[in-house]
Amino acid sequence: MRDDPKPPAMIHPPFPATSTATAMPLSPAAPRELIHTRSIECRGYRRADGLWDIDAHLTDTKTYAFDNHFRGELPAGAPVHDMWLRLTVDDRLVIHAVEAVTEAGPYSACPTVAPNFQRLVGLRIYPGFHKQVRDRLGGVEGCTHLVDLLGPLATTAYQTVFPWRAREHEARLERDGKPPERPTRRPKLVDSCRAFASDGEVVKRYWPDFYTGS
Repeated sequence: MRDDPKPPAMIHPPFPATSTATAMPLSPAAPRELIHTRSIECRGYRRADGLWDIDAHLTDTKTYAFDNHFRGELPAGAPVHDMWLRLTVDDRLVIHAVEAVTEAGPYSACPTVAPNFQRLVGLRIYPGFHKQVRDRLGGVEGCTHLVDLLGPLATTAYQTVFPWRAREHEARLERDGKPPERPTRRPKLVDSCRAFASDGEVVKRYWPDFYTGS
């Protein structure tokens, strides 16, 4: 049994002149052949008990069959990695519960690291979170792919919780007949990326007190 993949050219005609792949807003691609796909899907849920579930799912698939010492021959399209993470967080993004599952991995040891992810309970998704993750799950204490999955999962938590809370807060003010609140402190988003540059139109529109443009 070989651990190395068979040459892709033995499975498909090399470099087809046309592609049926979904159109994308990139430049026209050179003739090419799809070899590998990594898919990551993250979803945020508001729970009935007031907490939030943030789920993430990662798969890696290849377009050709290959032999794996631990699982035998993997046919084209079979997941090399199939991994799930769920963080249950509160309104402040403090982690209350963690679930980590490796449904498929290339080695027998892959699923055994899942219990270590309980070390994340009590952490807050906040600046410094990724360093705390590395301190607890770095090296042989973690799984490269599950740890990497915490990046988009953390972003999904922000995108899920904070916009919803802001929406509810604005609705309460409107119901109470109160004007929208203006921040008294510089928002953390200011100068966090190009869109939120302090001299840009977004800051001028939403946080005029902190606009530095002319």
